[in-house]
Amino acid sequence: MKKEFKLVVKKSQLPKSGKGLYTLENIPKGEYIIEYKGEIITDKEATRRAAEDDCYGYMFYINKNRCIDAYYTTEHKARYANDAAGLGRVEDLKNNSVYETIDKKCFIKSTRNIKAGEEIFVSYGKEYWKVIKENIEIEKQNKKLAQRKRKK
Repeated sequence: MKKEFKLVVKKSQLPKSGKGLYTLENIPKGEYIIEYKGEIITDKEATRRAAEDDCYGYMFYINKNRCIDAYYTTEHKARYANDAAGLGRVEDLKNNSVYETIDKKCFIKSTRNIKAGEEIFVSYGKEYWKVIKENIEIEKQNKKLAQRKRKK
């Protein structure tokens, strides 16, 4: 990664997405915007954290022995890049970046020119959203079961 771009974290344009990552300067297509940093853990530890601690939303899997967990490292800004193709879509907002791994590190790379002031959007992948939708459905079912038990 050659240039460090000036980035800021503020409220995302996507509904119910919390914070988002924005650029303060123009970013040309094909540039590495920022490295995705966090605690380096194994796939096994990532699975344990997701199941036991309900901490799974900021993990990037490189391989079985290397997962970048940014859940507790809020100082690393790349974790705030949202997916414009996720659950809370907004017309005219599209992903403008991709994740790219180089030498066991992960970077966000621009796929088009991004203007100063724009939010950085990166695809999380279909598998990620499939799991999220399954988890939402499980939560709905659990709420229904709890309501039935209270009525008895």
